[in-house]
Amino acid sequence: MDAVRLDVATPSRPYAVTIEGGAIEHLARLLDELHAPARRVVVSSPLVWRLHGSQVARAIHASEPILVPDGERFKQLPTVARIYDALVRANADRATTLVTFGGGVIGDMAGFAAATYLRGVALVHVPTTLLAQVDSAIGGKVGVNHPLGKNLIGAFYQPHAVVVDPQVLGTLPRREFRAGLYEVIKYGMTSSAALFDRIANERKAIFARAPEALTPIIAESCRIKASVVAADEREAGPRRILNFGHTAGHAIEAVTKYRRFRHGEAVGYGMLVAAEIAVGRGALADRDRQALADLIASLGPLPPIADLSPAHMIEAMQHDKKMIAGRLHFVLPTMVGATTIVDDVTEKEIRDALKRVGFKG
Repeated sequence: MDAVRLDVATPSRPYAVTIEGGAIEHLARLLDELHAPARRVVVSSPLVWRLHGSQVARAIHASEPILVPDGERFKQLPTVARIYDALVRANADRATTLVTFGGGVIGDMAGFAAATYLRGVALVHVPTTLLAQVDSAIGGKVGVNHPLGKNLIGAFYQPHAVVVDPQVLGTLPRREFRAGLYEVIKYGMTSSAALFDRIANERKAIFARAPEALTPIIAESCRIKASVVAADEREAGPRRILNFGHTAGHAIEAVTKYRRFRHGEAVGYGMLVAAEIAVGRGALADRDRQALADLIASLGPLPPIADLSPAHMIEAMQHDKKMIAGRLHFVLPTMVGATTIVDDVTEKEIRDALKRVGFKG
């Protein structure tokens, strides 16, 4: 398929998202065209580098990569310190481009390192998971987790470019691929009924990673996020819709210590919780809640939640970064393709919704 190029017009730094099958093979040319500094240091994980590292090393003539552990439980400052150590040992300077090559965790951690090493070096994301390709690689959010909450330590730091190669998803395990699809559903619920329907109607081809089915949903998700981020780079208002499903989702990850759920899986449950709250207060028709629940269920099983306490979930939400002046901002769906943001959801509403979704009674 033809390459897709999207421009992300943020005030701090405009940049391009290139979506193209086989893009890794000519990564050096793409980076040269984008005027990324010529010295390129790759940060990746051992697994991703074993699967695809030879392609990247060959394409950009990179030196030894910086390999750090992947997974939410490793998304901490000590892991970022390992990236700093390697950059210092390599005498990396401000004429260096940090290339992230991995999923969302690698992008967030290495992006935070890029934002803070020498007060900022050039950053290029080459995401290798569906979730990172459609969501986390775009928008400039970088950072790490704290034991009390997700992404509490971080910065806004826009990349100089994002290069998306859907072909690398061929090695992605089904569970990881499915985790990314929950984020695509999020974009459908918040912004595009057509995208929502497309996932339902082309599910088989999407799971088969057929380019004619997969590339359009990646491109549409990226378009939606690019538009939202351009309008509200630092999440002062409209960008908050991208947090749909993330309030309860982040709490799920925190109370299970980032070990049981993939991020997208937690967001899947979080969307169900938000939909239940919306139905309970008359903001969403039950048929739309059911459509969301049916689509999520059609992708496959989610990890169990029956042992998770609503009290612990609510406590975790109190540490959410979406707390503003002591009030928790919740994104609620009003129909497939539209949402509203409220700050008056009560603990009883949250508790009742958690129980209806299946959390501990």
